[in-house]
Amino acid sequence: MKFSKVLVANRGEIAVRVMQTAKAMGYQTVAVYSDADANARHVQVADEAVYIGESKVSASYLSIANIIDACKKTGADAVHPGYGFLSENTDFAQACSDNGITFIGPNAAAIHLMGSKRLSKIAMIEAGVPCVPGYEGDQQEIEYLAEQAEKVGFPLMVKASAGGGGRGMRLVHQSADLLEALKTARSEAENAFGSGELIIEKAVISPRHVEIQVFGDMHSNYVYLFERDCSIQRRHQKVVEEAPCPVMTPELRQKMGEAAVAAAKACDYIGAGTVEFLLDQSGEFYFLEMNTRLQVEHPVTEMITGLDLVEWQLRVANGETLPLQQHELTLNGHAIEVRLYAEDPRQDFLPQTGKVLRWQPAGSDGMLPNVRIDHGMLEAGEISPFYDPMVAKVIAYGKTRQDAIRLLARAVDDCVLLGVNSNKQFLVNLLRHPIIVAGDTNTAFIQQHFQDDVSLHQQVPSIESLAIAATLFARHKALKTAWQTGIATPLPLKLKCADQQLSLQVEMDQQQVTVRLCDQHCTIQVVEITDNQIIYNVDGVRRKLSYVLDQNQLYLDAANGNLVIENITYAAPEAAEVAGDGKIRAPMDGAIVNLLVNAGDTVVKGQTLLILEAMKIQQQIKSDVDGVVDELIGQIGQQVKKRQLLLNVSIT
Repeated sequence: MKFSKVLVANRGEIAVRVMQTAKAMGYQTVAVYSDADANARHVQVADEAVYIGESKVSASYLSIANIIDACKKTGADAVHPGYGFLSENTDFAQACSDNGITFIGPNAAAIHLMGSKRLSKIAMIEAGVPCVPGYEGDQQEIEYLAEQAEKVGFPLMVKASAGGGGRGMRLVHQSADLLEALKTARSEAENAFGSGELIIEKAVISPRHVEIQVFGDMHSNYVYLFERDCSIQRRHQKVVEEAPCPVMTPELRQKMGEAAVAAAKACDYIGAGTVEFLLDQSGEFYFLEMNTRLQVEHPVTEMITGLDLVEWQLRVANGETLPLQQHELTLNGHAIEVRLYAEDPRQDFLPQTGKVLRWQPAGSDGMLPNVRIDHGMLEAGEISPFYDPMVAKVIAYGKTRQDAIRLLARAVDDCVLLGVNSNKQFLVNLLRHPIIVAGDTNTAFIQQHFQDDVSLHQQVPSIESLAIAATLFARHKALKTAWQTGIATPLPLKLKCADQQLSLQVEMDQQQVTVRLCDQHCTIQVVEITDNQIIYNVDGVRRKLSYVLDQNQLYLDAANGNLVIENITYAAPEAAEVAGDGKIRAPMDGAIVNLLVNAGDTVVKGQTLLILEAMKIQQQIKSDVDGVVDELIGQIGQQVKKRQLLLNVSIT
C-alpha cells in the first residue's frame, strides 16, 4: 500500500467531499485551514487539522511550503488537491514527489503541458484531436499576433494561454477592435496568471460546451466516462451542468470519447481529467482545453454512472488498475447540477460577504432521495471575502431529463440561506425557463434570453411578505401591547426594505393579522410560530416560511431567497443622504488591487478611480461626482470592509 493518510489541500465543499470517500475507504484524513477557516466544516470533518497561515490565499492555501510542512507534521503520505488553489500547479505536484508524498493527480509534466492552452493545442493537433483553427505559435509580439488574427478572420477569440474562467479572453468581431483586445487580454492575463502569452482562435458562434470525463492509470489503461454539457454560462463561467448532453448521439459520444482518450494518452495522463470541447450546430467538435483535476461538476457523472470518482482517484494513485474497462461502463438516467453562490444577481452578481444566520440544505428531512448537496457550510457560518463565494453544489438525478430538472428546481427552492444574498431565485427561474427545460441551449443563452428575468432586478416586497414581517415583529415584542391584548385598533409600523421605507397600518385580533399599505391589504391567520419558521393561512391556503429575526432585522426565505426587512418604527429619523457626496466607499469586503488616480487629479462623475477584488471578482469603483481627488485613504493590497471609506473627492 502506497499511502494511508490523505491530506486535502483545499477547503469548503470539495474538501468535505474528498474526506467522505477517503474515510469510507479506511484512510485517515487531514484538513488544512487559514485564520478565516479555523471553525469551518471541513476542519470539523477531518481526523486531524493543521493551521497553515493567514486568511489570504498566498499565505495559506497557495503556500506549498506550509502544506508540505503540514504533511510532515501529521505523517500524511498523500495529498488530494481538490480543484482550484494548487490543484494544477506543477511546482506543488513536483514538491510532493520530491518529499515522498503521493500527489493524487497527474504528474507535473502533464499538468505543465495542459496548463498552457498554446502548448496543449499543439500537442492535440499532433495527436489528431480536432482543434479550432487559429494561431498558437511562440511569436508573441502584439503586432505579429494582430497579423495572424487577420489571417484567421473574424469573429475570433483572443485567449490567455495560461488562463481560465474567462480572464484574458476577448471576442473580437472586427479589425478595428483587434489591437485593443490584444492589449487588454495580455494585461489581464499577466495580472491574473503571471503570463501574457496569448493564442488566437476562430470564434465558434453559439456552440455547446461539452466535456468528456477521462481516467488513466499507471498501467496504460484509459477510459472515458461519457460527457457533461456545460453550455449554460455567464461570462464564460459555468452555471448549469448536466449529463448526458441533451443532443448527444451514440456515434458522436464515441467519437468525442475516443478523441478525449487520445488527448490523455498524448501526455501519459494518470488519474481523473476532463477534456473540454466546443460542439457546433453541425455536429463538428473542437478541443478547447484539458483540466488536469477533478471538476466542480463531477457529481453529475457519478450519478449517471453509479461510480465514485474520488474512489477511482485514490485507487489509481495507489497503483491499482482502473476498476472498469470501457465496455463495462454504462450510463443511466439524467443528472443536473447548479452552484449556489453568495452573490446578488440584482447588483450584477456582486459577491456577498458576512454572517450566514441560517443554512439548511434541501432534503435534510429525507424527502428528496434523488437530490445530492455538496457543501462546506455550517448551519451558522460566515462567507469570507478571501475565497470563492460558492456555498453549495445542488445536484438532482432523474430517470429522464425532465424529471431531473424539475426536481433540481424544487431542491434549490427548498434550500434556506439567510443572512447573505444569493443567486437562489436566479437559479430556480433559470431551471424553469421553457428553453432550458426543452434543452435547446448554447453558451449565449443567458445573454440572449434571460437578461429581463425578475431575479435580476430589485423587487418590491409583496403585501403578503409585509404581513408576515408585521406578524413576526409583533410576535417578538416589536409591537408590544397589541399582540398581548388583541386590540384591533390600527397601529403604525414603519419598515425598510433595500432603499424603500414603507409605512403600514397593522390590525391584530387574537391570531389574525391585517396589514394595509396604501390601497393594498392582506390578512393572515397564524397557525404556529417557532424560532425559525412561521405557518399561516392566507385566503384559505396554509403556507410556511423560514425566517431569522436578528434584533430589528428580519430575514425571510422569500423574494430572491433572502428578503431583508428592518423595523424602523422606533428608530431615530435618518439624516438625508447626499446623492454623490464624493466620499467613495467600498461596496463589498475585498482588496484594493489598483489605484487609477492620485491626490490632486481632476475626475468626472462615472470615472473609474480604483479596482477592488473579492472572491475572484474585480469591481470598478467609480466617482459619484465631478471634482478633485483630495485624499487617498486606501492603498494597493489593502484589505477593506464593506462601506469603508476609500478616498475623498472634493466637489467642484
